[in-house]
Amino acid sequence: MFVSYCTKLLLVILLVGCNLKSDYQKMHEKELSSGIRQDSLFLGISFGMSDTDFYSRCAELNQQGIFRQGPQSASVEFDILELKYSAKMVFYPNFHKDKIYEIPATFSYNGWAPWNKHLSEDSLRVEVLELFEKWYGKGFIEVQNPGKSTTYVKIDGNRQIEIYEPEYDNEVVVRFTNLMVEKIKEKKQ
Repeated sequence: MFVSYCTKLLLVILLVGCNLKSDYQKMHEKELSSGIRQDSLFLGISFGMSDTDFYSRCAELNQQGIFRQGPQSASVEFDILELKYSAKMVFYPNFHKDKIYEIPATFSYNGWAPWNKHLSEDSLRVEVLELFEKWYGKGFIEVQNPGKSTTYVKIDGNRQIEIYEPEYDNEVVVRFTNLMVEKIKEKKQ
C-alpha cells in the first residue's frame, strides 16, 4: 500500500512538473506556431537581408550622417536620440547563408564614467526597455537567468528581442534573433 501511494505521488509530481512551463517557454511556443513573420528590425534593416543589401543600406545611412563606422572598423555605430541622455548603439549582424539572422547590439551612454552614477547600466536598461516598448510594443517579460542579470524578452512571431546587462557596468546588450533560422540550424546539426 505504501509503495502504491509513493508511486502515485511520484506520478503526480512528474505530471505536474511536465506541465509547468515558464512564461518564456509558453510565449516561445505560441509565437513560433503562429506562423507570423516579423523580419523588420530598425532603420530599413531586416532579417533575411543579404550581406550585399546590408552593406548598401549602411553606406546609404552613412552618407546621410546617420551611421558611422564603429570601433575597430568592425561594426556600425549610430546615435540614439530618443533617450534622456546622449547614447549610442553599436552593432554588426550575424549571417547565415549570407542573410541576416541575428544582430547583437550594445547600447551605452556617451558620458558614462564610474562617477556618473546617473549614467549606470541600470538607468540605461530601463530607458532601452522603454524605448523598445515604444518601437516594438509592450509585452517584454522578465526572465531570470541563474548567475546572470535579468533579461527582458519579447517574441513576435519569429523575431525575438532580448535586453540584458553584460559583465561590464556601462552597457546594455540587445539581441535580435530570427527564431526560424535557429530552428533550421538546430535540425541540420
